[in-house]
Amino acid sequence: MNESVPVIRAVDHGTAKLMPDVDRERAWLLTVDGAPQSYVDLDEPEHLEFEYARRLGHVLDTVAEAGRPLDALHLGGGALTLPRYLAATRPGSRQDVVEADGALLDLVVEQLPLPEGADVAVHAADARAWLEAAPADSADVLVADVFGGSRVPAHLTSVPYARAAARVLRGHGVYLANLADAAPFAFLRSQLATFATVFAELVLIAEPGVLRGRRFGNAVIVAAHHPVDTVALARLTASDAFPARVEHGAALRDFIGAARPVRDEDAVPSPEPPDGAFGIG
Repeated sequence: MNESVPVIRAVDHGTAKLMPDVDRERAWLLTVDGAPQSYVDLDEPEHLEFEYARRLGHVLDTVAEAGRPLDALHLGGGALTLPRYLAATRPGSRQDVVEADGALLDLVVEQLPLPEGADVAVHAADARAWLEAAPADSADVLVADVFGGSRVPAHLTSVPYARAAARVLRGHGVYLANLADAAPFAFLRSQLATFATVFAELVLIAEPGVLRGRRFGNAVIVAAHHPVDTVALARLTASDAFPARVEHGAALRDFIGAARPVRDEDAVPSPEPPDGAFGIG
């Protein structure tokens, strides 16, 4: 039983709270201004508590043969859940994490130290600025999980941002992002249209209830220059406690419909979640 005490600290963009999980000995939930950001089990970094994190993990499991190290760039740090996951499942991976909130990074590294031997470098910087300055062809995977509060910042939604992501990825590389939206999906459709201008292959992973417009929720998008293993992804996501659908090809083109790619001058943040959609403590 976890007898640790909560840690509350003012960070650059709000108030962060680390709350111990009473059921798991060294597991923690990170919230910022009440919005859940990350969940980490220090003894079992392969455990992904949040559904969207599991879906991102499924993509990371299928981008290369099991156990092969990857060069990864993470935009958005949180409690470093996915960097820990990759370090555990693909030992020898080299990872950079870019997080705009330097005080949050300091809190996480201090209170939830990274495992010995994990090759993870953390950087307090703006995600797009870092991306635009990063070396070309330097990453096998780029994971974007960036929220200012509960919204994806506008400058991380446009065609120039998508081009910057593609430039950093190697030819076999894969881009994956956690987004959130609800019907009629103006934001999600526009993001898919935006990435379709740069990448040949797109995949959308989301719960059927979200896709049917029943509620606000997370959606994972995957973009690559080569076919994605949607069969393996569908098998993995179907086995989750809350199964997800994997959309691609003609069905995904139908979903995008007439949505337009986003220009920098038209970019807006993702929609504000309704009250109670993600709130905790």
